[in-house]
Amino acid sequence: MEKKAHTVKNNLIAGLDDRDIKYLGKTRSGKVHDKRIADEEQAQVPDGYEVYRDSGFQGHQMGEGITLFEPKKKPRGGELTREEKRRNQAISRTRVVVEHVISGVKRCRCVKDVFRNWKDGFDDLVMELACGLHNFRNASRVRND
Repeated sequence: MEKKAHTVKNNLIAGLDDRDIKYLGKTRSGKVHDKRIADEEQAQVPDGYEVYRDSGFQGHQMGEGITLFEPKKKPRGGELTREEKRRNQAISRTRVVVEHVISGVKRCRCVKDVFRNWKDGFDDLVMELACGLHNFRNASRVRND
């Protein structure tokens, strides 16, 4: 019988233009749903911004002055229309940048692997350091844009 791993997760907000991490939430148990974490943390985004997020946040309200883009889930027993599929693909093409930012943070394997250190606040510190290293590596990168 396989034992379950003790997983942890964080919510983060990354910029599409500069690929920097703009916000990092507290480290939570992997069992807690993304929407519940977002509801509790109440992260704010300035008015006029566009937010691309995955379907785990459906139903979470962020504010009045922002534009939300999230994929539409397939209805139970039904299908998405061709236009809905195209829109989901467009959202995914943009969101892949954020997924690459997340993988950049997870280059620090201590963030990705099973975390065994249970000192209070240490898991938050490790994630902050990994995000800081990502932002530093990103700022040091030579751009050919």
